[in-house]
Amino acid sequence: MSAATKQYPLPAPDADIRGQFAETMYSVGLTDERLVVMVGDISHFALQLFAEACPGRYYNIGICEPASVSMAAGLSRVGLIPVFHTIAPFIVERSFEQIKLDFCYQQLGGNLVTVGSAFDYANLGVTHHCYSDFALLKTLPNVEIMHPGSGAEFDLLFRQSYRNDKLSYFKIPGTPHGIAIDPKDISVGKVIRIAHGDNLTVIATGTQLASAVNAKEQLKQAGWNADILYVHTITPLDVSAIRESVGRTRRVIVVEEHMQNGGLGDSILRSIHDLRPKFASLAIPNQFVLEYGSYQEHCEELGLTPDGILQTVQNAFGNP
Repeated sequence: MSAATKQYPLPAPDADIRGQFAETMYSVGLTDERLVVMVGDISHFALQLFAEACPGRYYNIGICEPASVSMAAGLSRVGLIPVFHTIAPFIVERSFEQIKLDFCYQQLGGNLVTVGSAFDYANLGVTHHCYSDFALLKTLPNVEIMHPGSGAEFDLLFRQSYRNDKLSYFKIPGTPHGIAIDPKDISVGKVIRIAHGDNLTVIATGTQLASAVNAKEQLKQAGWNADILYVHTITPLDVSAIRESVGRTRRVIVVEEHMQNGGLGDSILRSIHDLRPKFASLAIPNQFVLEYGSYQEHCEELGLTPDGILQTVQNAFGNP
């Protein structure tokens, strides 16, 4: 068992991931004096423990996200390890040019940690939605993309990757998936098999792992024995594990809170197309989610539920 798995107490599967982010910054900051945390006018109270324990290494830059990304790259350039944290669209979409030129073109490492996920800020509307981040960041070299669905995943993935000279992107959802996962199975770039099956592969990322697990019994009653794979690392993708499963089941559905264009499903289909499987995608249509409401209401409307998985499987594949 690695030190990253063994040394640190990990939270329950349903613990607040944003809170774990603050705890991880504090714990890592105590042992690594190069860690510097910057925020875009959010999470101040949660990060006060870090700010007090690590004076001179916590900065609230305010609502200046492109400038903050450039500043973070400058910190990396002089040998520090930056973490920039704010709401997802303001990091990725508003500041994409700075990510591209200041980090990736300069071949600098650093860490971007978001909140808000795809539509967690459902009551604030499209300005606070972000369902194109995977697609955008996959176009850039030297970027790894992680979508941890639990506090334990964030903690372990961050510790494994935060100083690896890559630009590491952590998309933190507001709702944890709540599924217990053995910490020793959590490793950057590795798929986790949650359940074994032989005639259908269900691949989920982030919070949607809960939908996949909760759909298993309904699928079984319809004749589907689902091989459930959980992907917390979008890039680099564990192609070998995915190909092994799809090679056996010959059918795959990918469930994600991202637009269909450029999401995890696109990466998976590119990696398995030569196997000629039957493929289905349950994702956000290539349009804005315009209605206001709750996170759960958006999931229901988009079919990102156990019932939605069953319906999509039946529509795409018919009977087993």
